[in-house]
Order: sequence, then C-alpha cells, then structure tokens
Amino acid sequence: MKLLKDLLYGVRLKDVVGHTQTAINNVCYDSREVQENSLFVAIRGTQVDGHDFIEKAVIAGAIAIVCEQMPKNTTAGIQYIVTRNSAMALSAIASNWYENPSQEMTVVGITGTNGKTTVSTLLFHLFSELDGAACGLLSTIDVKIGKESIPATHTTPDALSIQRHMRTMANAGVKYCFMEVSSHALVQCRAAHVDFDAAVFTNITRDHLDYHGDMNSYVKAKKILFDQLKNDAVAIYNDDVKHSSSMIKDCKARTKSYALQFPSDYKTKIMERRFDGMLLSINEQECWSRILGDFNAYNLTAVYAVAVELGKDPRQVLTTMSLLQPVEGRFHSITGKGITAIVDYAHTPDALKNVLKTIEILNDGQGKIITVVGCGGNRDKGKRPIMAEIAASHSDRVILTSDNPRDEDPNVILQDMANGLNSDQESRTIQIIDRRQAIKSAVMLAEPGDVILLAGKGHEKYQEIKSVRLHFDDLEEIHLLIKS
Repeated sequence: MKLLKDLLYGVRLKDVVGHTQTAINNVCYDSREVQENSLFVAIRGTQVDGHDFIEKAVIAGAIAIVCEQMPKNTTAGIQYIVTRNSAMALSAIASNWYENPSQEMTVVGITGTNGKTTVSTLLFHLFSELDGAACGLLSTIDVKIGKESIPATHTTPDALSIQRHMRTMANAGVKYCFMEVSSHALVQCRAAHVDFDAAVFTNITRDHLDYHGDMNSYVKAKKILFDQLKNDAVAIYNDDVKHSSSMIKDCKARTKSYALQFPSDYKTKIMERRFDGMLLSINEQECWSRILGDFNAYNLTAVYAVAVELGKDPRQVLTTMSLLQPVEGRFHSITGKGITAIVDYAHTPDALKNVLKTIEILNDGQGKIITVVGCGGNRDKGKRPIMAEIAASHSDRVILTSDNPRDEDPNVILQDMANGLNSDQESRTIQIIDRRQAIKSAVMLAEPGDVILLAGKGHEKYQEIKSVRLHFDDLEEIHLLIKS
C-alpha cells in the first residue's frame, strides 16, 4: 500500500480532482486487473483507448484515475488526476510503486533494428561468468533473474512489468541488468523511468514502418533512449552504420564508438572465418569466438565495449568471450546427411542480407544455398518484396512460406513477396504455404555440401494463425529431417 501523492512523484500534473492522501493497494492500466482501491491509468493505445474503460474501472473498485482527459461523468469519492501523457505517467508511477529498483543496479539498454537479443544475452552470460554474481536479462526470448528463466511475451515489457521484474532482480541481489529496448517501448514511454547506466546502439534499417510510418520517425524513436541518459552514463554506438551520429547528437552521456570499418574507440578485424567459429582482433587483441557472422563481429565488439566501459579487465573479458555460445535461434547451425542447416531469426531485409552474405562467405561456392523465408502478417507490407528479392539474390533456390500470418491470408503475403522478383529469380522460387512442408521440400532439394537457411522464426516455437499460436519449431523440424 502506498499513498497516491507518493506514486505521483515525477508525474506532470494538469489537474487534480479530489485529494492525493488516498491509500492505493494496486496499480494497473487494464480495467480487468482492477481491485479494491486500485489506481487505474487510462492509456490511449493503437487499438484500444483506456479512457473508454474508466467507468468500468471505477465500478470494479478503482479509487483513483490517471487520465489525459476528464470523463464526462465523474463519480463522487474518486480521485481524478489529469496529465498530458498517461503512458509517461504510468512509467513514473510504476517506478515509484516498486521503489525505483533500477537505481539499485547497473542497467544497460540495447536498441537497434538487429542485434538487440544477441548483445543483451551475451552480456548476461559474460557478466554472469565474470562476476559470478546474479545478473538480470529482459529480452525477446526470456526474462532471466539469475538462474531463473521466464518466457518473454514482448521484446520490451510494459512499464509495470519492467519495474516488477527489476524489483525482483534487486531483491535477488542482481548487480547488472541487460535489457532490450524496442522502438515501440521507447515511443510508448515504457522505459522512460528506468535509470540506464549504459546504452548501446547496434544499427537501424527498415522495420516496423507499419507502426512508425517512416524511417525518420523510426530513428527518432530509437534516439529517445540516448536522449534520456544521465551525465555519468555511457552511450556506445556502431559508427559503421547510418544514423549513428544523429543517435548520439546532444547526448548528455559520454560516448564511445565501435566499428569494423572506420577508426573507432573499439575496432575489430575479422582474421579468420569458419563454420565452427571466427577469429577476431579487437583493439589488436585476438579472440576466438564460436559465434559466426560478420554481423556478430559487431555484436561481440559491442559486448566487449560495454564490459570494458563498466570497468572489467579487457584480457579477462576476451578470455570469457571465447567461451560464449551462440544465442538461441541466432545463426544456429546443425549438420546431417552432408547438409548444413542454419536457423536464424532474420526477419528484416538487412538481417536476412547479413545472414546470407555470411553463408556465402563460409560456403565459398561449394554447394547450393536454399533459403526458406516468409513475412509476418499484419506487419510492414513494404518489406515483403524486398525480403524475397534479397533471398533470391543470394540463394540458388528460394521457398516462400508462412511466418506468423496472423489475421492475413498467407497467399496474399506470399504474392506480395513474389512481386519483388524478376523472371530469373521467379524461376528459382517456389511457394509453399505450409511451413513444415516447405522445410521438407528444402531438404529434398538439398544435396551433400548444400546449405539450407530457415529464416524468420529463430527462437520462436509457434506459428500464429488467426490469433491462435500453434506449436512449431524450425530447429525441431530440421533436426527430425536431417538427423534421423
């Protein structure tokens, strides 16, 4: 139980109707979670407006309402708090409700179109080994609190969940928390009151334009993370990619760059590439990694930079990095029947291109590259033809298939993809809606020495069709086919 006035600390108020000495027993933004003496925060979402549920929340027991607009009908005895931005208010309230847990640990936020999960997960494992202490992770795959793991539902949880997880971490003695920070979360203020000690910018390429509208808005969304950094924090950015300079413009924190191409604070060279790993030189110190791909050389450099900037011994960091395993569903390779299969989460044009370029380098023309790829339903339609064109440009054969069609007709999605192909590419491409059959067909087409890429799902263990999630695991499917 907390007093309303204490929960409103840091909230910009426009109007208060009632008094703030009211005792609050619960905070929520979903009217279905209202209990007796709850504080209900009405948020305007993309699909639903919480203001439409204020009356329902009051009936269910809410004693206080935070909103952007006073309801037409108010109820006597209920406290109404009006603010300009309810989502921002919820972020502050959530932090106050859980007693500002991010201030009790070192928090590192990672943002970018690609690489967030890899960087955050590798940091979690690296620091767990370096310190031997409990670490925390908020990622696309799961939430980790020391050795405990909870499946994730979003790349970045809602504001209340973030603060709840962090309070659990702080109580468990977690020293470091590594957190993926999505553009959606930044725009929706979910992490606005997280006390970040470091932030990483990996890259930014086309994605989520169905939500942000255009690339300029997408870039501005990512920049929010760096705009909120405090003076004693550090901003670490990939200086080889577009928009890196704009990302750190006017950033109050000290800045550190990393790169493979340009001079930087943390410079990496790839000395050797093999299917079982690669040899890196980071700031002229060699490190063997079991993690493949030039794109992962960037991710590993970011990991190294974070560790050194947070005071870890560089040599010890490199030694421990050499022990790190690939992240689930990120360039996960499996061999059988003379075939190499790669399962990767690549679901953006840039990610798909990076994975296929890596396969081309490692394959060195020795066998065919067969790519199985789809695009999600109810998402950015503009990237569909681009994805298909990239797949066909870097593969000998392409199978277009389903990847979480959601509420869309998969036939329409595949046709949208096929529209990006020229006549030659089209002749090397087939469409198979059933993903299981698509994977079987890829194996049937493959000969010893060939490489199959299963792109788009990675760690996901489901297909989402008509709002129903059905069990489906790319790794499980390919394992049955080439290991049996």
